[in-house]
Amino acid sequence: MSRYRQEWGPCTPRRRFNEPCRFGVIADTHIYPNNQRSIPDGVKRLFARAGLAFLVHLGDVNTRFVLEELAEIAPVIAVPGNNDEPELHFMLPETTRFWVGDRSFGVLHGDGGRSAKTEAKRRFGEKVDCVLFGHSHQPLIEQAGDTIMFNPGSATDRRWSAHFGVGLITVSGGAIHPELVLFQHGDHLDNIEIEPVGQAE
Repeated sequence: MSRYRQEWGPCTPRRRFNEPCRFGVIADTHIYPNNQRSIPDGVKRLFARAGLAFLVHLGDVNTRFVLEELAEIAPVIAVPGNNDEPELHFMLPETTRFWVGDRSFGVLHGDGGRSAKTEAKRRFGEKVDCVLFGHSHQPLIEQAGDTIMFNPGSATDRRWSAHFGVGLITVSGGAIHPELVLFQHGDHLDNIEIEPVGQAE
């Protein structure tokens, strides 16, 4: 942690949270200054009404103001991606872990290996209860041994996927309940009903 000099910027250094708890997951937003891409308003509204304890950004942000925007909704944990500005690589850890109750989560972008999933397994497989990763823009929930592999896809750049995506993860009663929220237009998210935290099955 000394490498980053505690320069978390708009992000929180907190890594332990109590359950029941719900947090949001977003990745690969690829938003640069003065371009036309932005986080869809529907995504921000979804996160705002979901009762989130915090948000996790899995890299390829690509500029700091995106994290500042998300931090207005909930505290943010983030890692940088291979397309992020040098400031974000200096400010943020390349990988991190956090805990919700007794459940452990590993966080990385996912570049540097044969595939994002392979890199996620190499870094955190069987070492945590759930690995959160991005890079591929491909939404995924997969069980690998005792570890849940979770990729929300991209909220802004679906590339080879049929849908944009974000994630909602609830930890309640010692269990992890991951949910992919896939959409083709941000306004469609206003129709999604969200159960109160602690009522996930």
